[in-house]
Amino acid sequence: MRHYPHHYIGGQWLASARPRSFTVTNPATEEPLAVIAAGGSAEVDAAVRAAREAFDDFSRSSRLERCALLQRIIDQYAARQEELALALCEEMGCPISLARKAQVPLGRQHLETALTVLRDYPFEERRGDTVVLKEPIGVCGLITPWNWPLNQIACKVGPALAAGCTMVLKPSERTPVSAVIFAQIMHAAGVPPGVFNLVNGDGPDAGVPLSRHEGVDMVSFTGSTRAGVAVATNAAGTIKRVTQELGGKSPNIILTSADLEPAVTAGVQRCFNNSGQTCTAPSRMLVPAARVDEAAAIATRAARDLKPGDPADAATTLGPVVCRSQYDAIQQLIAQGLAEGARLVTGGPGRPPGLRRGYFVQPTVFSPVNSAMTIAREEIFGPVLAIIPYQDEEEAIALANDTRYGLAAYVQGDPAVASRLARRLRAGVVSINGATLDPQAPFGGYKQSGNGREWGSYGLDEYLEIKSVPGLVT
Repeated sequence: MRHYPHHYIGGQWLASARPRSFTVTNPATEEPLAVIAAGGSAEVDAAVRAAREAFDDFSRSSRLERCALLQRIIDQYAARQEELALALCEEMGCPISLARKAQVPLGRQHLETALTVLRDYPFEERRGDTVVLKEPIGVCGLITPWNWPLNQIACKVGPALAAGCTMVLKPSERTPVSAVIFAQIMHAAGVPPGVFNLVNGDGPDAGVPLSRHEGVDMVSFTGSTRAGVAVATNAAGTIKRVTQELGGKSPNIILTSADLEPAVTAGVQRCFNNSGQTCTAPSRMLVPAARVDEAAAIATRAARDLKPGDPADAATTLGPVVCRSQYDAIQQLIAQGLAEGARLVTGGPGRPPGLRRGYFVQPTVFSPVNSAMTIAREEIFGPVLAIIPYQDEEEAIALANDTRYGLAAYVQGDPAVASRLARRLRAGVVSINGATLDPQAPFGGYKQSGNGREWGSYGLDEYLEIKSVPGLVT
């Protein structure tokens, strides 16, 4: 059992004002993994105070100084990548192969992107007789989720540092071990005291006081839409900036021109990656009505090719979901799909055969599914795919957009047709024929999938205030 009894505040590892803790459970074994200090309003106050005290100096640091700092952080991160991968494998049940190939490298990639953007970012721009300045917004509260922990920490911390902001990070209580290692990386890299602070704890005790705090100028939140509403409500009293990346129910349109076997197989793999616990997961597969049965058969084969089991085994391709409550919620939604008349073609309730413990969910495919059914509308956040038939291109677009979410969408088939459809889809990111996301491009959603953008220069923009100065001599 690991013990982490401290928060990282003002460059020091400090115990909670009141000795409280919570236990992190390994979702593959259901055994306790670590005991973590639980912070509350006292720790948030101390961390915000430290960040406020550090802001004046750090906000005036030079571009070169911040570039050098980011490079040191990247070097320290690189040296501990295997340790980070093992931590994710234990605390969230991520298959070690996915942790090594994607979860951990994406965090490093976002730090490297922040450094690349910072080198040439235009913090000053002349418009006639006026100079427009872009200045750090201030103290930032960063609240991050458990499903891609390092990715989300890095894509907030990197641009915040590049902008010259100071910050308080409140990571998910489900995955605090990797966040503690990240704080150790920041300390080893020589981040000035108070520039980066870490307070562990849950949403009600630590997240709420951070989002409400009058000393915080901005909150960047990633998580569920329900929690995003609460964060925005808490922040409203102090008129602070709030940027959010929230839930999704992403459509994957398979065009009539698509080669069905690879298109459906790739869609299943992308949907079930990370045990379906990805906000951009293409969990609604839209297929020409005449080919639904064929698509369901292909999806069944792809789902059954997955290998659930011990996340530490390199052969495992499907780990557990993160916790008991998540498992129970997914089971309830699978049951609701059955009750509403969706046809189950593979998977279903309970654990995969041969697994008697751990929060493992069977890779599940329903087909056909009516777009009014709960499993077609609610974000399940597990390895569950709904195949929905469509008659023509117009209906495919209408079905794809028939959701309160708008984070991601996918189109597979003739590139010219897919490109035309992409312009009509109400989503912040549309991937055509499996094209991968670019960390330099903006990432974020429409509608109830959030506001603001992360990644690249667009992410840096969010951490800056804009000042007009007519007559400024430069």
